[in-house]
Amino acid sequence: MSAARGRANQSLYLAHILLDAWRDGLEHESIPASVLQQAFLPAATLHLAQAYGWFLLTVVKAEPLPVAPPGCVAELPAVPEGKALPGEIRELAQLETDGWLADMLAPQTVTAGAARGGNLAMTALQGASLEQARGWHDQLGAIFERMGDSLDEF
Repeated sequence: MSAARGRANQSLYLAHILLDAWRDGLEHESIPASVLQQAFLPAATLHLAQAYGWFLLTVVKAEPLPVAPPGCVAELPAVPEGKALPGEIRELAQLETDGWLADMLAPQTVTAGAARGGNLAMTALQGASLEQARGWHDQLGAIFERMGDSLDEF
């Protein structure tokens, strides 16, 4: 396994931990769901985006690795002259334009309303739900597995 793939897997795992903690918080019902969304959504999507960026570097076999992963296909290092852009990168670029990846990579701010009765946290009005973030996690994991298998063949 490449170093980039290891970092991608680690970031995906960290997102999984956050999503489980978010779910646990919702089940306990001691903190309003809107506050949990404000706490967990930005952090979970940050880990998912990092996992994606490290995976992009895995696909293009980037060496040496940068300090931070790219945020999208457009931020990848240039393909060396004489080499073709991998088909996986073209597929991912399409998903970044109009697919679930576009939603995941969009800024995940939770639009909040005014605080209520002594509670310092704002009421969340918009933003991705736990279910949507869990879906991104699962789809990203599926892509890692599918594309990783084909990359391992070469």
